[in-house]
Amino acid sequence: MAGILVYSEKTNLAAELITAAQILGAGAVQAVAINDSAQAETLAAAGAAVYTIENSALIPADVAATAAALQAAAEKLGCDTILLASDRRGKELAGRLAQAMGAGCLTDISALQVNSSQIECQRNALGGATVAAQVISAAKKVIAIRPRTFPPASAGSGSVQSLDVEVKTSPVKLLESRPKAGDTVDIEAAETLVVVGQGLNSQDDLAPVQELARKLGGEVACSKPVATDKKWLSEERIIGLSGKKCKPELAIILGISGQVQFTVGIRDARVIVAVNSDENATINQMSDYILTADLHDIVKEMNEKL
Repeated sequence: MAGILVYSEKTNLAAELITAAQILGAGAVQAVAINDSAQAETLAAAGAAVYTIENSALIPADVAATAAALQAAAEKLGCDTILLASDRRGKELAGRLAQAMGAGCLTDISALQVNSSQIECQRNALGGATVAAQVISAAKKVIAIRPRTFPPASAGSGSVQSLDVEVKTSPVKLLESRPKAGDTVDIEAAETLVVVGQGLNSQDDLAPVQELARKLGGEVACSKPVATDKKWLSEERIIGLSGKKCKPELAIILGISGQVQFTVGIRDARVIVAVNSDENATINQMSDYILTADLHDIVKEMNEKL
């Protein structure tokens, strides 16, 4: 590997990518911060050699322009491998950057290692039914890593210096920014999740579930039908193949059978507690603790005990 460059507009995710680069034996990890001096200082304190790109024409909404800037930075710094965060914008950026660089690309990586001088990546395959080990054979590589796959780097001795790259005038003009309306919960960052499925009788039954989550210091999440079909919760709370992939310390799964489309998003939880009236529910096969009971009775009792 000629060199590894890491980038995410989110500082906490960029810090996780520094850890990934260190695991790959990158030595002095190089990172890019775009129009964010605070991020640059934080990543330098985490041990990265940070290159700042200051250009008012670069805005996060223009992913194509960001990809062009990162391509130019990689060429100047002699990097053939780019690590990105596999969040919504990061996955779009990965595709655009790989096309611009003529690189191979893998997203949603859940583990990686160097094997026979190649970067071996693990990611879900066949709709989440299995985990595949894959490598990029191309000389240049763009790899997007799932949030929270690695702990954030937090201690080191890095540096900050400016980097000039040529950026074409963007056709995208930022007129205004507003806080996102509605639910802005980040279930991926929660240490405890109370997750509901179609076993919940009605929307009114969400109140004691939310009370339980508050008492545990966690968040409420759900399977896809609860948000998209019943619309009881926002789509920001969906766990699974078409939602978020979470890695909490504790996941309490209420009334969810355990189809693979859901379990791929929660199977990395440290402790899983399943509550289901069906003793043969698939979710039980991956759970650490199993309660075969009516979830409404269990939620009520747990609220009384806590």
